[in-house]
Amino acid sequence: MQFLLVGVVVLPLLGSLAALLPAPPGLKGKNPDQAVLRHGVTVTGVVLAATVALAAGFDHAQPARMQATTDISWIPALGIRIHLGVDGISLPLVVMTALLTFLCALYSYFHMPTGPSPKAFVALLLVLEAGTLATFAVLDLMLFFLAFEMVLIPMYFLIARWGGAGKQAAAWKFILYTLLGSVVMLLGLLLIGVKSGTFDMVALATDNGPKAQLSHTVQLLAVLAIGIGLAVKSPMWPLHSWLPDAHTAAPTVGSVLLAGVLLKMGTYGFVRIALPITPEGMHTYAPYLAAFAAVGIIYGSLACLALVRKGGKGDLKRLIAYSSVGHMGFVLLGIASMTPTGVNGALFANIAHGLITGLLFFLVGALKDRTGTSDLDALSGTTGAALYGKAPRFGGLLAFGAVASLGLPGLAGFWGEMLAMFGAFRPAAGLSRPAFLTFMVLAGLGTLLTAAYLLLVVRRVCMGGTPHLAHTAPLGGADGEPEQPAAGAPAPAPAVPDLARYEYAAWSPLAALTVLAGLWPAAPLGLTDPAVQQLLGGGK
Repeated sequence: MQFLLVGVVVLPLLGSLAALLPAPPGLKGKNPDQAVLRHGVTVTGVVLAATVALAAGFDHAQPARMQATTDISWIPALGIRIHLGVDGISLPLVVMTALLTFLCALYSYFHMPTGPSPKAFVALLLVLEAGTLATFAVLDLMLFFLAFEMVLIPMYFLIARWGGAGKQAAAWKFILYTLLGSVVMLLGLLLIGVKSGTFDMVALATDNGPKAQLSHTVQLLAVLAIGIGLAVKSPMWPLHSWLPDAHTAAPTVGSVLLAGVLLKMGTYGFVRIALPITPEGMHTYAPYLAAFAAVGIIYGSLACLALVRKGGKGDLKRLIAYSSVGHMGFVLLGIASMTPTGVNGALFANIAHGLITGLLFFLVGALKDRTGTSDLDALSGTTGAALYGKAPRFGGLLAFGAVASLGLPGLAGFWGEMLAMFGAFRPAAGLSRPAFLTFMVLAGLGTLLTAAYLLLVVRRVCMGGTPHLAHTAPLGGADGEPEQPAAGAPAPAPAVPDLARYEYAAWSPLAALTVLAGLWPAAPLGLTDPAVQQLLGGGK
């Protein structure tokens, strides 16, 4: 188990270096580009298999205990150690990261985004995977910061080199926002390490450990600094404005990983660092975090409604990006309640959002490739997408993703949002219940607005007739030649290819897990709940 976790973190880094080397003669395939893309699928597939083996070997009877641990002194002068481990909180995120990265590599093998050499693309994808997996596996504050920052450069280049219109501006906005937030976060992490005498996250999480050295003032300053960095990545309103541009400009796999994995790093930091290490400071700021979360839920939904309206020239990728602001608001609201119910709901919503929004970005990216646009006005109407008539399986899967995202009972999106609101209904002792009830009501209103804009998306993109295709000339004119449309008649609606085999392979696991988590929520909650109880109980 120990070597499995180390291998999960290190193997993508070794694979990224190997991707830059010439392929051996027997593995070149048809051309070098195909060889390096196959290399990406192989490495991410091995990492996924290792995470599945890690999950299978995990002691599910003790999910609150750190398992598969490695603890080696790295920089003795600063007390920094290479400390790795997983518990019931981090294990689901590790497995989901490996799954999404593998599916992105598989999709890219068949549909490489337009841009420079695939060698650089695969190398960056693997570095990104290594950074995200390390973020969820490390147990040292300085290592957490290094892993947290490690993902910024590969994501910047994925957007800037393989993105679409406005990619340079979006990439710069992404890197500047996240870097500035991380600088502030580093100050908070250093403050904790200096005042407590250790950077070890496990030792700091216990009430009778080094955390006792942290005064109330130190905790307030640390939470404020760390919270700003985590809130940028989460993304929390009003620090979210980098997200829509980054999603709109990013290639399909970049959007999938950005929404499915990178956003979770911020909320995971709140659960792993802020809640257990600085509980007094977190208790002071919890009402403000909940208020920002509730505003973000409403703001994200209203922004989506503005984009989906007729004539609004809304971009479907941008709409899904704004929907993430609202969905992650539920995660932050659950964390701010500081209750086991709310934090479990936040962790469940994290996984659900990764699966569902990852699927939606895959679908929207493929729809843009098929039609040449993701503009909602262009995709609606009889000459637009009309997916139910032109590509019924594609349209059905898009509708499934939409209803899962709006929180339909029986699918994964429902449980996380419901538990987060239950946490706000009865917050931790000392928090203002009337204030949190207000935030819960706003979150409930957000669920209604979410249903409204997603059902409008389904109606505008999936519905619509294809009358010109139905009356084409296969019937023939009097001379047997194809009948031509009358002068001035609208042009026939373009065909939209239905799902290809590789798309089935890349997207079916996300749809299946969305259903499985919705029907059997006890599986992820059984992992997270004991770990959350111990985390909120000061290690007891």
